[in-house]
Amino acid sequence: MNNSLRIVLAGCGGISSNWLKSLKEMSDVSVVGLVDLQEASAQRRKEEFQLRYAKVGTDLRDMLKETCPDIVFDCTVPAARSSVVWTALKHGCHVLSEKPMAISLSEACRLVRAADRAKRLFGVMQNRRYDARIRSLRSFLDSQAIGQLTTLNGDFYVGAHFGGFRERMPHVLILDMAIHSFDQARLISGADPVTVYCREWNPRGSWYEHDASAIAIFEMSNGIIYNYQGSWCAEGLNTSWECDWRAMATRGTVTWDGEDEFRAELVDGDQGFIYPQRQIVVPRTSTTKQGGHAGCIREFINCVQAGQIPETICTDNIKSLAMALGAIKSAETGRKIAIKI
Repeated sequence: MNNSLRIVLAGCGGISSNWLKSLKEMSDVSVVGLVDLQEASAQRRKEEFQLRYAKVGTDLRDMLKETCPDIVFDCTVPAARSSVVWTALKHGCHVLSEKPMAISLSEACRLVRAADRAKRLFGVMQNRRYDARIRSLRSFLDSQAIGQLTTLNGDFYVGAHFGGFRERMPHVLILDMAIHSFDQARLISGADPVTVYCREWNPRGSWYEHDASAIAIFEMSNGIIYNYQGSWCAEGLNTSWECDWRAMATRGTVTWDGEDEFRAELVDGDQGFIYPQRQIVVPRTSTTKQGGHAGCIREFINCVQAGQIPETICTDNIKSLAMALGAIKSAETGRKIAIKI
């Protein structure tokens, strides 16, 4: 235990279980503190994961003074993000937080500057980009086997009955879920956002208080268009949580269902009303990345130990946040929004 990196986890709600399950398999870290506004929640997590040496409490500042951790894991609700991250950085801790990294771009910039001044890492849990299958799709597009990417479509349709704060949260789909898809789109396309036009609405029969469906059109760098369609109150024929993707390039198209099915066709001739096509294989590429929460946490810990920069560092992830916040502003104003960071 003495040679382990010391971790305090703030926010012991439902999502913290995924983090603690991942940590249970890592011998080079020790959870020394659990913090939640409801102390009983922290105590339940301690007992559930048999964290014998972990202290529990309701005040993060007091916990940091008492335990002197190396890292704070922030699993709190988005509204608490800024306070938790700021407090942890001020106490000299590295921070890995749930998404979004902030609830406004100005707050995100403030936290980026704070991490820079503190000379500490501030990373964000974007676990989907570590999936080996999405890395295979990115590698396939990079090979230009079907030409240059022009258009990327991502569809997300899941009927999620969470209960709790999400069902009362404004812009719940975009801010709490679509930010994952937007981050995936940046990885798949290798491009960054330029503008966005978005429409939000709450369909009849929705169990959410606010808009739970959206369509967004992003102009990306390199002239790529990324189209997002999604709903969190879609009953029946749900997509995977990783979205259903179609990438159209100058000489062909590839689709990925977000699970294990890839299909790709390449133009194979220049005659006829519709040119002939032939199917080609999307190779599965090897990767050192591990999918899910465990992969994102593992890379962050490795980077803390080695003095390196994780892939989901705040200075990069702020671009995915800007996509979500730009989409929200567009939906609120009915205008196309320039995305500036």
